[in-house]
Amino acid sequence: MPPRPFDSGQPRGPEKIGEVLARLFTARGWGRATERQQLESAWARAAGADIAPYTRVLGLKRGVLEVEVRGGGALLHELAGFHKRRLIATLAPLLCGRPLKDIRFRAGGG
Repeated sequence: MPPRPFDSGQPRGPEKIGEVLARLFTARGWGRATERQQLESAWARAAGADIAPYTRVLGLKRGVLEVEVRGGGALLHELAGFHKRRLIATLAPLLCGRPLKDIRFRAGGG
């Protein structure tokens, strides 16, 4: 019997469950939500109870974490000028191997 058009001709065995689940998570977009929750949780731990309520994680792209800062420019300047290095050092091990090179703070509403 000739192979079907989509068949590579190689015998296929059972697939690993991890590969099947990875494709499913990617197709449904579930992985992004989990990554986002992990990122927000890591930020909350690193920033602490004094800073976290005034901030919101916008995302992590190419090793740069973007954080919105509410409540005025004074906090934004304090974070960028005095806390950035400590936050990067605290956050890096919490991100499970995802690289963190910098944090960019943005002024936000409220």
